[in-house]
Amino acid sequence: MRTLIKNGTLVTASESYRADILIEDETILAIEAKSSASANMVIDADGKLIFPGAIDVHTHLDMPFGGTVTADDFTTGTTAAAAGGTTCIIDYALQTPGKSLEEALQVWHERAEGKCAVDYGFHVAVTDLNDAVLAEIPELVEKGYPSFKVFMAYKGVFQVDDATLLRVLKTSGEAGGLVLVHAENGDVIDVLTKEMLAKGQTEPLYHALSRPPQAEEEAVNRYITMAALAGAPAYIVHLSDGGALNRVAEARLQGLPIYAETCPQYLFLDLELYNEPDFGGAKYVMSPPLREAGNNEYLWSGLDSGNLQVVASDHCSFNLKEQKELGRNDFTKIPNGAPGVETRVQLLFAGGVLENRISINKMVDLVSTAPAKLFGLYPQKGTIAVGSEADLVVFDPHMPFTISADNQHQNVDYNPYEGFRGQGVPIKVLSRGTLVFDNGRYVGKAGHGRFQARKSFTAI
Repeated sequence: MRTLIKNGTLVTASESYRADILIEDETILAIEAKSSASANMVIDADGKLIFPGAIDVHTHLDMPFGGTVTADDFTTGTTAAAAGGTTCIIDYALQTPGKSLEEALQVWHERAEGKCAVDYGFHVAVTDLNDAVLAEIPELVEKGYPSFKVFMAYKGVFQVDDATLLRVLKTSGEAGGLVLVHAENGDVIDVLTKEMLAKGQTEPLYHALSRPPQAEEEAVNRYITMAALAGAPAYIVHLSDGGALNRVAEARLQGLPIYAETCPQYLFLDLELYNEPDFGGAKYVMSPPLREAGNNEYLWSGLDSGNLQVVASDHCSFNLKEQKELGRNDFTKIPNGAPGVETRVQLLFAGGVLENRISINKMVDLVSTAPAKLFGLYPQKGTIAVGSEADLVVFDPHMPFTISADNQHQNVDYNPYEGFRGQGVPIKVLSRGTLVFDNGRYVGKAGHGRFQARKSFTAI
């Protein structure tokens, strides 16, 4: 099967130029100024941009949490990803206390296998460390799972102590892995939460107030210290706060291999949304929480400067009805998370590139190339090059859009960006050379997505 994409403007992390792309089966065969090759399918991309398929390295699909399960499973979540121009996700396999990391992976593979619309991989979350679990880390790096997550929050559920942080960092670093951290001080949050509940402060706003910026800043600083002691690279997920970003920038200035991602919710939304009437603020209950208006400009600056390397979605969808409502009288019972896998690329283009906050090449780096390099998928993914997999997005930079729950593919009853207007829409998405999304419709086949074993960590 040969596909020819003609007359488009190719956009990578480093350059933009007009060219034709010839695809044979799953791979880019040739890139030429004007191709005369014959093909089974020809896509005219005149006036369109061609991006490498986006990679979302932070999703939670079919995940139990807080007495319920995320609204999106691996079928609906990856279909939404495809609709948004994302051709590969990396989800999280969460260790159950008393079980091995291998057992966690087995559970998550069973949830995903044969269901994914796009390619996928797994990070492994370490929640219950012992010597046997520690010994699994080098083995898993060799098997294509080079990234591990630890939590400094969710006391009594996922939170680990400093000794565990240090041991995981040392073992992973020596094996060629990368440790990801949820950086909030869970002990501080636990104290503040109990104080608020004792005062009858149960509304969604108090979720945010119980997790102040200082709790994130302290945890980020402590994690960086642990990574330096371990001599290991470290990655901070969903960084939300300008003060925490300063700690990252200082560490990088010292030459430490510290990396961090932020998410669209922290770039576009703010604390005031928790005051929406009739429990509407529950839609934005996530951890870390939304921050005060103005904080987002620090994050945009971090993206532009390179101190933040990745924008991921932290897609973790729960319906407002019946799921978020579990915490109507107690914010601690509101399932944490929000949808975002479908809107990430459009938001960054409309709110970042078109608003001159970042360049278009920087956008491609943030959503595709840097994630591919950091998480062992480059160069087969994350770029447009001869020999790379044909994960490609034909993007109309002029097409207007309005974000709404009414037209989304995400299987959830709200959208946190409801009513956001902009321009720039993925109109065709190819996954390994196969057209999976075409002008608003998913046209792929169930189970097209393939598990991606990944290479060990390489610094960027």
